[in-house]
Amino acid sequence: QVQLVESGGGLVQAGGSLRLSCAASGRTFSSYAMGWFRQAPGKEREFVATISWAGSIDYADSVKGRFTISRDNAKNTVDLQMNSLKPEDTAVYYCAARDRWPSRRINDYNYWGQGTQVTVSS
Repeated sequence: QVQLVESGGGLVQAGGSLRLSCAASGRTFSSYAMGWFRQAPGKEREFVATISWAGSIDYADSVKGRFTISRDNAKNTVDLQMNSLKPEDTAVYYCAARDRWPSRRINDYNYWGQGTQVTVSS
C-alpha cells in the first residue's frame, strides 16, 4: 500500500514557476513508477509526466521543455518543477504510483494523491 500527499500548488502569474512535491509512504517506493497528471475544470484528467523506478522520464508534448520531473528514492519524494507557466496549465495536479513500469494511461495507476491546485493568471 502506498499513500501519496501532494504539496506546492498555488497561484502564479503567467511566465512564473512553481514546484510541486509528492511525498510517498511505504518502504518499496524505489520500485514504483511515479506520474503526474492534471485535471482542468470541465476536462478529463490528462497525463503530464512520468518517471520510472530507474529514472526514465516521459513528458506530455504540452509541457516538454517547461516541466521537469525528478525523484529522490532516499526521501520517498517525486517533484515536478514547472517553469514558464501558462494559463492553460491551470488545473488540479495529481501524483500517482504504479508498480515498476511507467505509463501514460490513468487507469494503469493504482495509487493517487488528493491533488493540489495550480492556478496561472494571465
